[in-house]
Amino acid sequence: MRSQALRADLLMLLTAMIWGSAFVAQRLGMDAIGPFLYTGLRFALATVVLLPLVVLLSRRGGEKRPEPINRSLLLAGLIMGLALSLGINLQQVGLLFTSVTNSGFITGLYVIVVPLLGLFIGHKTGMGTWLGAGLAVAGMFLLSVGEGFQVASGDWLQLAGAFVWGVHVLLVSFFASRHDPLRLALLQFATCAVISLVLALVLEEIKLDAILAAGPAILYGGLFGVAVGFTLQVVAQKHAIASHAAIILSLEAVFAAIAGALFLSEALALKGYFGCALMFAGMLLAQLWPKKALAS
Repeated sequence: MRSQALRADLLMLLTAMIWGSAFVAQRLGMDAIGPFLYTGLRFALATVVLLPLVVLLSRRGGEKRPEPINRSLLLAGLIMGLALSLGINLQQVGLLFTSVTNSGFITGLYVIVVPLLGLFIGHKTGMGTWLGAGLAVAGMFLLSVGEGFQVASGDWLQLAGAFVWGVHVLLVSFFASRHDPLRLALLQFATCAVISLVLALVLEEIKLDAILAAGPAILYGGLFGVAVGFTLQVVAQKHAIASHAAIILSLEAVFAAIAGALFLSEALALKGYFGCALMFAGMLLAQLWPKKALAS
């Protein structure tokens, strides 16, 4: 059991590194193409990559037969895909107007948003969540509020996206216990790809040479950020300790900041780094305190 838990922790750490560094690919991809086209192409690529795996597992069969494609599964995948489309495109457009570091940390606030949203569906929220939310709000103020108390429009979009990610997490939690997670992933990826590509056709200019120029960012974002990252998460969380999963995956924000500094030469003022530290402390507090309180 210990070796399985350690293996799960290492896989989740790798997932957090991939997701954090994917913010750089998302930013660089938009040097050549628009945000909706980038999102659509990388999720289309992830769909194409995941499809053979789903088909292969379906053909294996065995004692536990795979769930057949039915109306309930399709509806679940569509609903998750709609939330995914909104969240990822808010994040993608927001990256046009803010840094990778800000985007990573503000997006990470979904770990606090989830228990707060849970209040509306009858979930109990511990004191740690409220304290964590307070630290996160203070941290975001230091990170995002500039002179004249102005906040970059990209940071507002990332904050809106964090709430959507919170909704998405609740949807995944609800539907994954009722349907095959890989099939759900495939359906939500396909839904996101179609919606984003339609938006790109309507709102953006599409040129083949621009797509080729963005090719490396699309490949990394689609293959690693979406397809590999999701698969690693599913495999890891099968044997993960819940509190470990929440903490390790929230390191995505830290890896985003490191990747932004290494590849995009991003730097923050001292108060910005202090804000990041407060936000990260808030994320950890919100995840750890309720579980300790409930266990006692």
